[in-house]
Amino acid sequence: MTDYRSNTTFEEVARKLLAAQRILITTHAKPDGDAMGACLALARALERKGKAARIFVAGPIERALTVLAPPTPYALIEREQPSDDYDAAVVVDTGAWSQLEQIKPWLQKHHAKVIGIDHHPRGDCDVAALRIVEPSAVSTTALLVPLLETMGFDFRRGGSELAGIAEALFTGLATDSGWFRYPNANADAFALAANLLRCGVDKPRLYQILEESYSPSRLAMEGRALASLTYARDGAIAITMLTPRDFADTGAAVEELTGVVNLPLIVGAVRVSILLSQEKPGEVTKMSFRSKPAPPGAPANQFVDVNALAAKFGGGGHVHAAGAKVKKDLAAVKTDLLATLERM
Repeated sequence: MTDYRSNTTFEEVARKLLAAQRILITTHAKPDGDAMGACLALARALERKGKAARIFVAGPIERALTVLAPPTPYALIEREQPSDDYDAAVVVDTGAWSQLEQIKPWLQKHHAKVIGIDHHPRGDCDVAALRIVEPSAVSTTALLVPLLETMGFDFRRGGSELAGIAEALFTGLATDSGWFRYPNANADAFALAANLLRCGVDKPRLYQILEESYSPSRLAMEGRALASLTYARDGAIAITMLTPRDFADTGAAVEELTGVVNLPLIVGAVRVSILLSQEKPGEVTKMSFRSKPAPPGAPANQFVDVNALAAKFGGGGHVHAAGAKVKKDLAAVKTDLLATLERM
């Protein structure tokens, strides 16, 4: 993974996509707002250029994202495998085989025509023949903007004809920056947001769909998570757990858990929050990691890099947000986690 970096340019990627007629677009399993937003934005832009673009994703998918998808169709890999007659393929928001298991055989078979566009710092170099990798980008949707501009789309000018593409781009930008609260929401992120708003993005509508449309079972799971709360390292690390019993009792689905890991971060002393969840007995345990920037008045480098912490469990992500999956039961994973934290 040490050589996971760009090996091509936006101009070359644009040439390849514009020369293709049928283009497959995919992303990591259980796509979040940035992943789905990137898929939708690229598909809509390619369709505007007269291309036949098809999105293939591995679920589950948050209900809010299914609301935003129309009129752009997508296929669930669990139900439909792609055919071999695509001229090009684009993998967005990941470069890790562990997140592409269901479409891995297709990508390996068609490796020469696969393009990767990602803003994560770690990945597998053999996923895509051509890669654009920029970890400093606030989101993968933000990273798509210079590519789309190279293809002839002008978001600075604005205009409602770009509204569908802009909404998908804004979805990734807003969700990956915590609605512009996280450290990655820099001046460039706000400038891009302003351009997208000029293209007709309805921000209040988007926020309501993405952040205020959960089911009662989500609230029940928040209560279960907080009831399980324990602390480590003198209260600096908060650990919450959701068990198979919690899922069964509340009827919640795993895709409803987005953001639950953030809840303990409202406590001033908590610098890191970790959520462990296992939907059914015997299945993998999912680990979600979040950390705060340095405390006010402290040096900027005084924070926990949860990307490095997740890597100890075979996962990854960003310095303040990462995840992992472990093929052990919940209790065993928590034991391993506490031992790891004590060694840090």
